Amino acid sequence: MGDETRAFWVAAPGRGEIRSETLTPPAANEVVVDALYSGISRGTEALVFNGQVPRSEWARMRAPFQAGDFPAPVKYGYASVGRVARGPDGLAGRTVFVLYPHQTRFIVPADAVHPLPDDVPPARAVLAANLETAVNGVWDGRPHVGDRIAVIGAGTVGCLTAWAASRIVGCEVELVDINPTRAAVARALGVRFAEPAAAAREVDLVIHASGAASGLALALDLAGMEATIVELSWYGSQDVPLPLGGAFHAKRLTIASSQVGRVAASQRPRWDTRRRMQLALRLLREPALDALITGESEFEALPEVMATLARTPGDTLCHRIRYEP
Repeated sequence: MGDETRAFWVAAPGRGEIRSETLTPPAANEVVVDALYSGISRGTEALVFNGQVPRSEWARMRAPFQAGDFPAPVKYGYASVGRVARGPDGLAGRTVFVLYPHQTRFIVPADAVHPLPDDVPPARAVLAANLETAVNGVWDGRPHVGDRIAVIGAGTVGCLTAWAASRIVGCEVELVDINPTRAAVARALGVRFAEPAAAAREVDLVIHASGAASGLALALDLAGMEATIVELSWYGSQDVPLPLGGAFHAKRLTIASSQVGRVAASQRPRWDTRRRMQLALRLLREPALDALITGESEFEALPEVMATLARTPGDTLCHRIRYEP
């Protein structure tokens, strides 16, 4: 008889539930992982929870270990940290990050787990998937030493992007958001903060991560001559109007998409997704990143927590889910 586990499912758009499942015995090349924490990637998971993934993206938007199909019922998520309960020598007992949905115990191929560096706390490692997205976004922007960089949208991905870009020598990074309380997070991360009206103009690179059409319009306003705007937001089924009649052509601006499903083109000849994830995990040694964990709940409360975050996120950045050992 297999192990019993409990998993969070989107049962119908706008409604989640915890379901019991039975795991089949693991194969020789698989590991059993007991979850310690998982993180809610609020922007994407809110779209999934509300049934707003466009039909055209159902295949491309599948998470690595997703069960079910869009719009529902579907088991979705990709930020789980756990301990290997059973597995090959060298992995048994290790604390690992896995791109897995919210579930108490699960079985995955051994090559799907990413051991945490010894000095990265498991509770912080729930940021790994979002940090990987941020790293890829910075790569797509291809900043140079000394660039002035604006990051619009101080959500989890935007904050991590600003922090990563600020580590480039000489770069001046400003995090821009309509929420003035994000200034405290920016200070913790060591970057400047501005509300839209006060944001610096004529910057060398803009990275947009607000998920709002108004934020992308602001990116056009902040960008300097021949600057690049990297679009990190994903809008689901929402149409996005964009004012391209002003200085867009005269300033010869470039809007470039960025999506974590593929390694940025500039790095692809030498990097794969595993090497990129290992980099993200190493970067999580920075204690300042704990400022992005703005709440924590027990696993059993996840249906109510997800409904609240999808409806009224408030000041939430990364909300962490805690599992009993």
